[in-house]
Amino acid sequence: MDANEEVLAPASILVSAGRQPRLPGSGVNAPLEFSSTYHADGPVDYARAGNPTWTAFEQALGAIEGGSALVFSSGMAAIAAALSVAPALSVAPAGVNPVSVPPAPSGEPHPAVIVAPHHAYSGTGAILESFEQAGRAILRRVDISDTAAVIAALDGADVLWAESPTNPMLEVADLPRIFEAARAVGAVACCDNTFATPLVQQPLSLGADIVVHSVTKYLAGHSDVILGATITADSDHGRRLHEALIHHRLLHGAIAGPMETWLALRGMRTMHLRVERSSANATVLAARLQGHPAVQKVRYPGFGSIIAIEVHGGLQGAETVAAQVRLWTHATSLGGVESLIERRGRHPSEPSTVPENLLRLSVGVEDVEDLWRDLGAALACLTPSG
Repeated sequence: MDANEEVLAPASILVSAGRQPRLPGSGVNAPLEFSSTYHADGPVDYARAGNPTWTAFEQALGAIEGGSALVFSSGMAAIAAALSVAPALSVAPAGVNPVSVPPAPSGEPHPAVIVAPHHAYSGTGAILESFEQAGRAILRRVDISDTAAVIAALDGADVLWAESPTNPMLEVADLPRIFEAARAVGAVACCDNTFATPLVQQPLSLGADIVVHSVTKYLAGHSDVILGATITADSDHGRRLHEALIHHRLLHGAIAGPMETWLALRGMRTMHLRVERSSANATVLAARLQGHPAVQKVRYPGFGSIIAIEVHGGLQGAETVAAQVRLWTHATSLGGVESLIERRGRHPSEPSTVPENLLRLSVGVEDVEDLWRDLGAALACLTPSG
């Protein structure tokens, strides 16, 4: 950034970043380019390596997160990329190809030691377990909110994977302290920032090496695209990570469609308004749910748009509430303009420590009184004893 360049607020960045140059006659919006092939001798020769629509989106996301962004075909593609390159970059000496982990003297790959939360996005848990089963990783599961336990687990680790708040238990980590501890042992610190969004926290500024997003959620915000992204710091180490991620995306073909990317960029223009409204709604609802006769426990970190509640009646009680709502939508996902409700235990991939009666609420931008009436009517189907 130029020393004389004005520092903009996040809302202004979201609206202004990733635009075309302000030239007479130029369009205000970034172009939507459908082309697989480009004329020779330019910066890109084939669309698997780049697209102007990608560039606009990556500029906008990088500006709001404070680093260099890459768009991927899905959140899972971004997670897989980060978990593939991070261990290699942790153990590879300078000059070694970072895309594959250097072989041990025996000729076998080094299993990466990865510290990860007990509770995290189920897709992340599944890929971590697949790495462990294949001998690619040794997993150390921790309560991410227990800072001392995280720091102890980092001894000899290659990667720290963090979520804060966690999905779906909404545990909050002391990110600066655990990232500092990861740096001290040479581990690459990755952080899934989907729940918090860059409007609440910017993990790169707290010490993370790689930030991951499911763009599908709050960034795009309209439940109409599947996309993911990574962001790395604008430092020598960050640029090394960025180049490894570019190489991974190119080789593995985890590329985003231009239409989806353009829709996500358009969605980002109003993310500050959507998150402001949904967070305000969530704050009201979380307060009203406290002490409700049908609710055993409310989990809400005090920010964001996700609430988790445990209701009376066990598994069946939770399913009853999810089935009875009319304005809320019974569906899996989060971060869209519409409010969603789901019993997370219905998914076999969720850890057994997730209560069977836990409902995850993704609060949208509807009128909060309408949301409360609808949820209240569903909860009224339960009795305190279940």
